[in-house]
Order: sequence, then structure tokens, then C-alpha cells
Amino acid sequence: MLKKIVSFRNVSGILLVAAVVVAVSLGASRKVVAVSNDTYDSLRTFADVLSMVQENYAEPVEAKTLINNAIKGMVKGLDPHSSYMNPQEYSEMQVDTKGVFGGLGIEISMKDNVLTIVAPIEDTPAHKAGLLAGDKIVKINDKFTKDMSITEAVNQMRGPKGTQVTIHIMREGLDEPKPYTLTRAIIKVKSVKARTLEDGFGYVKIVQFQENTSADLDKALKEITPKDGQLKGLILDLRNNPGGLLQEAVSVSNEFIDKGLIVSTKGRVAGQDMTFNADGVKHQPDYPMIVMVNGGSASASEIVAGALQDHKRAAVLGTTSFGKGSVQTIIPLSDGSALRLTTSKYYTPSGRSIQAKGIEPDIVVGDANKMHVKEKDLDGHLAAEDGSDKKEKPVEKDKQDAPKMKAVEPGDKGGPGEDVQLKRALDYLKSWYIFKAAADKAA
Repeated sequence: MLKKIVSFRNVSGILLVAAVVVAVSLGASRKVVAVSNDTYDSLRTFADVLSMVQENYAEPVEAKTLINNAIKGMVKGLDPHSSYMNPQEYSEMQVDTKGVFGGLGIEISMKDNVLTIVAPIEDTPAHKAGLLAGDKIVKINDKFTKDMSITEAVNQMRGPKGTQVTIHIMREGLDEPKPYTLTRAIIKVKSVKARTLEDGFGYVKIVQFQENTSADLDKALKEITPKDGQLKGLILDLRNNPGGLLQEAVSVSNEFIDKGLIVSTKGRVAGQDMTFNADGVKHQPDYPMIVMVNGGSASASEIVAGALQDHKRAAVLGTTSFGKGSVQTIIPLSDGSALRLTTSKYYTPSGRSIQAKGIEPDIVVGDANKMHVKEKDLDGHLAAEDGSDKKEKPVEKDKQDAPKMKAVEPGDKGGPGEDVQLKRALDYLKSWYIFKAAADKAA
């Protein structure tokens, strides 16, 4: 049996494995697939090139190395999220689901063939050193990043606690790359952070979806809920959340949704079509709720935002999210390596594909950080189903949808250090009670 692990990949190049396993039979009943003559001709050409390189290259090269490089190139050319992982890379990928590793604390992606920082993780060496979203990494130690894969870059920057790595950054305003020498630390990504805001409103930030995120969320909500009642409202902050485990995204959504579809996936193969539904064990009351997103909110965080938005359980506030609507399957291979392959797309409960589009907020409030790389910016990305990533066009709202609030505030930057989006979210939660009181009085 070959196990296929269905998962959602975050934009940092770190694939987080979902708790869904599909067994595929490799027995005698395996279907025979006809291979075209064109395929045989191409394989013959490949064999000829392999032989020529082995016989004529300036230095001896093992056939295994050449074939592995060929596999990497083949899969890399499919889309930004498919890749071939050698045994070491596959092992590190599995470690990522724990949320603990030695490194710098940045999420990276590829834009215009240049390694680009999507977001630094809070309270990490990268964040403390002042690295910014949109920074381009042109060199790691003495190795230039041109043609370097995301996986290779991650391996270069990770390492034992206390060791140093120097990365060279280009950003707007710099005439030449600026070196940052950072000391690696144990990156313990605390998945859930929570506190009580004024007047009994709660605030929860999910940094990424990893093992036990839903359990940590449940614990955090209990801690900030008043002992003599319930929260008056909740702000769920998914900004700069790069994604993570599919099952945890489903479980988090299940905290607030009592029934119905949470997310579905559709692929070319029937076994890749799956649905995930609320189990009816909703833990939270129906208090007013706002979900915050921005261009750094990707994958699993978009699943949660889309589910709560479609079920009209929460209003979404912020700016359009990253737009990663594809599913990667991890296929372990016999030598300990693995193939990470895009096999399907996911859809919100209403049937929306957000691939290369993102989740559009109900309440638009400008993002202080506008340097986010989006899925539609990545080379070779899967196209949006409506073609909107190829040509900008007005978004047509479904006339049957409930009316949505729009609060476009491009000039509202707030004071130094002020989180304008959070302030607006709290204002909207408060206003809900004001309007409710007025309606009750009128009635």
C-alpha cells in the first residue's frame, strides 16, 4: 500500500501535513495506463542525454544525482507548490507539523524567481532584526539565491540553536544588498494567542495551523470568557497566517459552525474529491464575530475565513487574502524521499474557488503592510477559474447574497504603532450592540 497524505502547504515552503490519509492499492489490480509514442520518444531523448552527460561531463557524476535533479526540475515546472523532496527534506517537512524547529522565523515564497519574505514570525530572530514582508533574499551566507529552490533556502537558513547565518536583503530604498547576521533560535511557533479587549470583547490570533491548534483555541477561549457570562463578541485574527494543517482548519471552523459544509476538494481523480462537514458539536455561542485577514493570510486560514463568511457566522475585515486554493498530496517513495504534488483545488461552502483570487473581505480596511506577495504573483501558479488573475476586472457580487458592509479607508493610517484594522474591528463589534439596542427600542 502507498499512503497519500493530503495536505495544505503554506507559502513559506514548509508543507504541513493534514490528518487525512488515503490508501492507494498497488496490487495486481493496478490499472494499466497506455503510454503514447511521444512519451516513449521523450524518454529515449532523456536516456540519450543522461548517457552523454555521464560519458562526457568534465567530472564524474552519479546517475542517481542526475536523475534526482531531473525529477526536481520536472516537478518544479508544474506549479509553485509541487516539488520533489529528498529523504532529509521529507523528514524536515514532517518535523514542521510540530511547530518547533531551529531557524530564523521567516516565511518565504518565490516572486519573479527571487526568494521573497512573505512575513516574519512574531518574537523570532528575523522579527527582532527588523526583516520585513517583501524583502528579497539575494544571498544566504556566501551562496547566491538565484535559481535556489524554496526548500534549499529553508535548509540553508535552518540549523542548530546558537549558530549564525547571514542573509543579504534588497528592499526599496537600498542601493545594494544589506547583510543581516542572525543567530538561530528554537522557533516555537505558539499557534494561539488570546486576550480580553475592553468591554468584554475577546481577541484571538492564530499564527498558523499546527498540531493541537484547535485544542489550544478551545483553551484560550475558556480563559478569556467571563466566569459569570459569555463574551460580548470575538475578533479572530488570521492576518499573516500562512496556513497549515487542513484538519486543524476544519476543527477551528467547527468551534463556531454547528452544521453544514466547511470545505470541499475536487481533483481529476475521484478519490481526491472530499467534503469536510461540521460535526454538530459547536463549542461557542452565537456572539458577534469578526475575522481579520490580509495578503499574508493563506491556505488553511483562507479555509476558516471562507467557511465563517459563507455561513454568515462572521464578517471578514481587512484586505484580500493570499489566494492559495490548491491542495498538495504527499506521496512517500521507496527510498525515503517523497513527492509533493498539487492534486486538487479546495472550495468554500458556497462553492467558491479562491485560487489566485483570495477571500474578499466584507469590510475593507487598508493594510499597513502592502508588500504582500500573492498567489497570482507566483510564477507558474494555477490560474483562477474565472480568469481574474490574468486581467483585472470588477468583482460582480451575487445579487442574492446578503448586503455587505464596505468601509474603504485608504488614508487612515492611524498613529505610531496603532493597529487600525483591529481598532475598526472592535468598533464594528461595539456598533452591533448599539444598533441592536436601537432596534429593540424602536420595536
